[in-house]
Amino acid sequence: MDNHDPASASVTHNSLSADDKQVLLELARRTLTTYLDTGRFPPMPPASPTLSEQRATFVTLRRRDTGELRGCRGESVAQEPLVESVVRMAIASATNDPRFAPVTSSELEDIRIEISALTRMHPIAPEDVVIGRHGLMIRHGPNAGILLPQVPEPYEWTRAEFLDALCRKAGLPPGSWNESAAELYGFEAEVWGEAENETDGPTS
Repeated sequence: MDNHDPASASVTHNSLSADDKQVLLELARRTLTTYLDTGRFPPMPPASPTLSEQRATFVTLRRRDTGELRGCRGESVAQEPLVESVVRMAIASATNDPRFAPVTSSELEDIRIEISALTRMHPIAPEDVVIGRHGLMIRHGPNAGILLPQVPEPYEWTRAEFLDALCRKAGLPPGSWNESAAELYGFEAEVWGEAENETDGPTS
C-alpha cells in the first residue's frame, strides 16, 4: 500500500464496460505469463479513454480449486493510468506479497485473477460504513491498513467487526477506529474476475 494522501486522488471515474474488464483481465494474465517466464513486461494494448484514466487498483490471486488466497497487492491512491496500474499490481501480487512465496509460472493455470478498480477515497464516519459497498482505510499514527469492499461479506461481519478487522490489518488493537487520532477513509470498487474454471472471461 502506498503512503500518499487519499485526498489527492481524482474525484470521479467512468464505469468500466464488459469489454474494458475483459481487456484488463487478459492484460493481467498476459503480464503474469510474460513476466514470470522472461522477467519482461508485455506490450501494452491500445487503451480506451476509460482505461487511460488514472485509477488505483488491487489485483488478487486465488487458487482455483480451493479459493485460497495466493497473493494480493494494490494501491490506495491513483498514480498512473488504469492499464499500467493493473500491470504493476499483477506483478506485485505474484512476486511481492510478503505473506506468500512468489508465484511460479507452473502455477498460473491453477490461479484465478480478480481485479478491483477503486474510486476516490473520502473521509467516512464509522456509522456511515455500509457492508458490501464500502472498502476502508485507516491511519493512526505510523500505522495504516486497507480492506476491500468484498472482504467482509463471506464472513458475514457486522460493521464493528469489519472495522476491528481493519484495525488488525493495520497492526492496531480492535476498537482503535473509534479513537480521535484515527483517520478513517471509505471508497467503493468495481470488482470482477476470471470465470471459475477458465483462464479468461470476466465474472462481475
